Amino acid sequence: MQPRFRTFLVVWFGQLVSNAGSNLTSFALGFWVYGETGSATRLALVIVAARTPMLLISPFAGTLVDRWSRRRAMIVADAGAALGTLATALLLATGRLEIWHLYLTLGFAGVFGAFQAPAYTAATTLLVPKRHFGRAAGLVQLAGSVGLVLGPTLGAALLVFAGLTTIFIIDLITFLIAVLTLLVVRFPEPAPATHGPDRSWPALWSETKEGLGFVTSHPGLLGLLTASSLSKFAIGFHSVLIYPLLLGFASATTAGAVISTGAFGMVLGSVAMSAWGGPRRRVAGALGALMIAGAGYGLAGLRPSVGLAAGGLFVLLVSLPIADGTARAIWQTKVPPLLQGRVFALQAMLGLAATPLAYLLAGPLADAVFEPLLAAGGPFAGTVGRLTGTGPGRGVGLLFVVLGLFTTLVAAAALLFGRVRRLESEIPDAIPEEPPGATVPPREVVLSR
Repeated sequence: MQPRFRTFLVVWFGQLVSNAGSNLTSFALGFWVYGETGSATRLALVIVAARTPMLLISPFAGTLVDRWSRRRAMIVADAGAALGTLATALLLATGRLEIWHLYLTLGFAGVFGAFQAPAYTAATTLLVPKRHFGRAAGLVQLAGSVGLVLGPTLGAALLVFAGLTTIFIIDLITFLIAVLTLLVVRFPEPAPATHGPDRSWPALWSETKEGLGFVTSHPGLLGLLTASSLSKFAIGFHSVLIYPLLLGFASATTAGAVISTGAFGMVLGSVAMSAWGGPRRRVAGALGALMIAGAGYGLAGLRPSVGLAAGGLFVLLVSLPIADGTARAIWQTKVPPLLQGRVFALQAMLGLAATPLAYLLAGPLADAVFEPLLAAGGPFAGTVGRLTGTGPGRGVGLLFVVLGLFTTLVAAAALLFGRVRRLESEIPDAIPEEPPGATVPPREVVLSR
């Protein structure tokens, strides 16, 4: 195994552990907020407070990642997030924690979180040979999937038997592990720009626009980014509406089993991607997987059936790691290393904006529009209702079908657009077969002693 790839695996392990700890805290903190307030709105405000600073600073964070060492940026991101968690833990331990404190501490952590994704993805480009980008993306997806599975499972048990303070302590330990793995490795850095860019603060906005300019100057990449963002928006609805959908015809225990089936699909898709590396024709593979995900999405809501819901959710979530990982490999291959922080930050910003928007629209669309349509005696009860069924949760099921169809059509439209379909041949690779030239020679990219 190449020394750089070993370095990537060390960093990946640290990020996997840290991600698992963060998911524990997110799950437990959500329960605590709802238990203290009894208000879904207050819980939503806490989530918005955590995400908004990250959304606002993401474009500039990507520019700074391109200026800085990617390793140093990841250390700063993990350490800053840990400080936010530590402040929350101290307030809780002293009995002073109030909801408004979370707006500040989670917002503070969110500022540093804006640096994490672009720095991590850009660093991966420097550590992994181009032919293994798909496998590396699968491993990154796997780390996220494991965190999503362990968060609710362990979080609930720890919250009951150990308490929220213990969960904070575990999260801080996982942050420490992530920082230590970054401290014991050395990263290569992209070759410096030949034109000697202005690194002053006034030039920050100009540099930030270069990332957007690169994407808009390549219609194929712009089309791929648009399809990805629209699909994230559509798929974001399922996180909020899966419970109303399932509880319309199943018990809480059965609903939990269906959701666990979907989570298993996400893990399986991530494992498959890390072992396989993705299809050779990456554009067709990414968009094809997204079309399959949309079909699963619609299937989950088609009928009030546990089998269809479990199967559809599994298909949706097993396909997403393949779609996302393959698309990530395309971006890593086509974007020059000196611009990757900015371009990946732009992607993160669009994703951060799409998901909360879906969360905000999900409830009103379900409650005020789709549920009344398929209520007993509703406008669609005698037509669409013959297929989907009527009653509680069936309007949500129809919304799943509509969103699944939308996701599939968006991916199909992108694939039919010639500039997207041909982008692998039209846009030259910005990355050589081996990781790009570095200030650290390949033989020195080993664990520090």
